Amino acid sequence: MIHPDRAAGRAATLRGVDWSLRACGRHGHETYAPDEPELAERLHVSTPAGEAWRCLRCGDFVIGPAKNAGPSDRAPEVPRGRLLRDRTIMRLLALERVIRAIVLWFVGFLLVRFRGSESELRDAFNTDLALLHPLADQIGWNLDDSRIVRGISRVFDLSPTAITWITVAVIAYGLLQLVESYGLWTMRRWGEYLTVVATSIFLPWEIYEVTEKITVLRVGALVINIAAVIWLLWSKRLFGIRGGGAAYHAEHQAESLLTVERAAVYRAGDHGATNPPDATPADAGPDDATSAESAPAPAP
Repeated sequence: MIHPDRAAGRAATLRGVDWSLRACGRHGHETYAPDEPELAERLHVSTPAGEAWRCLRCGDFVIGPAKNAGPSDRAPEVPRGRLLRDRTIMRLLALERVIRAIVLWFVGFLLVRFRGSESELRDAFNTDLALLHPLADQIGWNLDDSRIVRGISRVFDLSPTAITWITVAVIAYGLLQLVESYGLWTMRRWGEYLTVVATSIFLPWEIYEVTEKITVLRVGALVINIAAVIWLLWSKRLFGIRGGGAAYHAEHQAESLLTVERAAVYRAGDHGATNPPDATPADAGPDDATSAESAPAPAP
């Protein structure tokens, strides 16, 4: 591999982490041979070891033939630099949603599994609770004031109809978490909007729970959700913030190495034009590139 001048093409780093090189190390380089001679000349060099093409992600020249070839407007739009960092954050949020869905569906399974056996479960719970009192007294846990114990007791007092509706709500909320997770993992714009709206709806309830009793779990969940909403609104320019969807996609295009090189060709007057034409990149696969085909329409 040949390393060109990093100042000319190296994607941005964040506190010492080169996200572009990190992605190339995991998924391989993304090289492309455009049909346009002037543009191909900027992305290709000849070396004693053979031809080398410039990676659209990390900017390095890679020995060997290009991975793909064709018109420049069909080239994959390869995320690089800050866009790769954003994708990592989005997928962490998606994994957090998956964990929530698993917990919610487990609760729903328990409600369905023991539906109709409330009397037997109440008797077993009261019997086991009496046996736990000596141990709880030794460790200083007052079971009579425990919110967990009171919550379980209230569940036993609910009618079968109420338990059915709670079960439906729990399973539906778990499904919503999975839908959010899919949208975030695939970096769909509708997934970003859905996550912001769905998370914001439940923020008042989470704030109320924290005011009732401060626990590490409640405070942690609240902080994660508030940070996720603020980050998505600001970074993804949702609901017209910072120019909205049009500004977001323009910024996305500006990060593309091929877009930069194409603009340089036109500025040099190679095509006798002052502004390069708009080009819509083709799909490059879910792991290595964010395709324009799957990119949602600009937000209002």
